[in-house]
Amino acid sequence: MTLENRHSLPQTLVGAGVVLIGVALAAGAISIPAAAGYGGIGPNFLPWTIALVLALCGVLLVVEARGTGFRELDTPSGATWGYWPGFAWVTAGLLANAALITTIGFILSCTLCYLLAVQGLRRANGQAAGRARVLAADVVTGFAISAPVFWTFTQFLAINLPGLTATGWL
Repeated sequence: MTLENRHSLPQTLVGAGVVLIGVALAAGAISIPAAAGYGGIGPNFLPWTIALVLALCGVLLVVEARGTGFRELDTPSGATWGYWPGFAWVTAGLLANAALITTIGFILSCTLCYLLAVQGLRRANGQAAGRARVLAADVVTGFAISAPVFWTFTQFLAINLPGLTATGWL
C-alpha cells in the first residue's frame, strides 16, 4: 500500500466534511431574507457566497484526495496528543464570552475571551502565561482589538451590540 493510498480515505472524509459544512451553511442561508438593501445586495448575499465557496473547496479537496492525494504531505510535527488544558482555556474563553456578553458588554466579554484563549495558547506552546506582565499585556491587547470592533459596528455601521453603558462607547 502506497503512502498516497493510505491517506486517501481520511483526506476524502475531510473534503466530504467541508462539503457538508457548506451545505449546512446553505441550508441556514435559505432562512435569511433576500430583499435587496443598500447597493442592491441583500443580507443573504454573504452567507450564500461563503456556503458556495466552502462547498466548492470541499469538492476540490475530494477530487484531489481521490486522485493523487494531498501531494508532498509533510510528517506531522508537534506532540502526539493534543494539549487538553489549552483546549480547556480556549473553551472557557468562548463560553465566558457567550455567558457574559449581555451582562458586561461586548468589549469586556471579548477582552476576557481573548485573555483566556491566549492563556491556553501560551501554555500549549510552553510560554510563561501566568505572569502579571503577560496578563496585563493580554488584557490591553484584547481591549485594543475588541474596542475598535465594537465602535465600528455601533458608531459607524449602526449595528447594536451589547454594551456596558447606553452611550454606545463602552
